[in-house]
Amino acid sequence: MESWPTLAWVLLLSLIADCLKAVQPRDFTVKDIIYLHPSTTPYPGGFKCFTCEKAADNYECNRWAPDIYCPQGTRYCYTQHTLAANGESISVTKRCVPLEDCLSTGCIDSKYEGYKICTSCCEGNICNLPLPRNATDAIFATTSPINQTKRLSQHISIITSCLLLVFTS
Repeated sequence: MESWPTLAWVLLLSLIADCLKAVQPRDFTVKDIIYLHPSTTPYPGGFKCFTCEKAADNYECNRWAPDIYCPQGTRYCYTQHTLAANGESISVTKRCVPLEDCLSTGCIDSKYEGYKICTSCCEGNICNLPLPRNATDAIFATTSPINQTKRLSQHISIITSCLLLVFTS
């Protein structure tokens, strides 16, 4: 009777050894690497935005937003919030957008329907968490200048003016 447990262990170990032989390694694909290392971006400067289309409110939008990187060619996170006259959310839309979609941020009153529509844009990874509810919130927030060449020419003209003052005095 004592041989049965020993025989069971031998059979179990031989079954495990056969299974290990059947497992073969494979090469990782880009999709595997992104899945295993979610902080790895699919391209340099990759970022994520909360993304939803006409969700009932901010909670529903952010809760079910897919966790994917924005496509190349987009640079900002966009949010459009439609509010009733009493301030209650009617719909929320969030997505990744290029610069052109962020040039008309702010709030507009739709007197015909009695709604207020506030639009905001931001630059950064999942920066569109809060909703714009008024003109103070409905802004275009960037972390870097939109037109760096204009800023550079302003700096050069200031430096040139200062140098002229120093040399003429």
